[in-house]
Amino acid sequence: MAATTEIKVLPVQKVAWDFTFAFMALRLWLGVRALFVGIQKYAAYKAVATPLIDPSTGQPDASGVMVNVSVKSYALANYAGIPVGLRDKFAHDPMFPKFALTLFDRMLGPAFILTGVMLIVGLGTRVSLLIQGLLFVALTVGLVLIDANDGVAYLGIHIGLVAAAFMLVQHNRFAVMKKW
Repeated sequence: MAATTEIKVLPVQKVAWDFTFAFMALRLWLGVRALFVGIQKYAAYKAVATPLIDPSTGQPDASGVMVNVSVKSYALANYAGIPVGLRDKFAHDPMFPKFALTLFDRMLGPAFILTGVMLIVGLGTRVSLLIQGLLFVALTVGLVLIDANDGVAYLGIHIGLVAAAFMLVQHNRFAVMKKW
């Protein structure tokens, strides 16, 4: 009887680039989304009177008619973390202490900008994902209390994206600080 020789092949460590790219896509999407949400907190529209342009000539209308055009601008003075309409609803809810509402309003924009930049750069990815998740939960609680359920579902999608990013964070290959 001939003896058979069995060769054992050790599994080679395979780099799962598909997971890396999936995490990178989530990280960039959440980072860009948070950055621009934070920047939008500093935006305001102002009505500016401009002459009506005659479409056939491209020149201002001869009658001197003026139209109001809404122009968007960004400035520190424009900051509103929570939109005025929602802030009024929150102010009338007994579950929101005034100091907490003021604190949340002031920190919301800067927190989104900071966590967005952190995610894009890869600086403290886990910490920035955790902070974004907590922000989304806090926003969800607020919307539930004022009965704005359409926004709750929208924020639930964001929570799902943060959770998916946490599940893939072990594949974070392009980061400044991988541990945090």
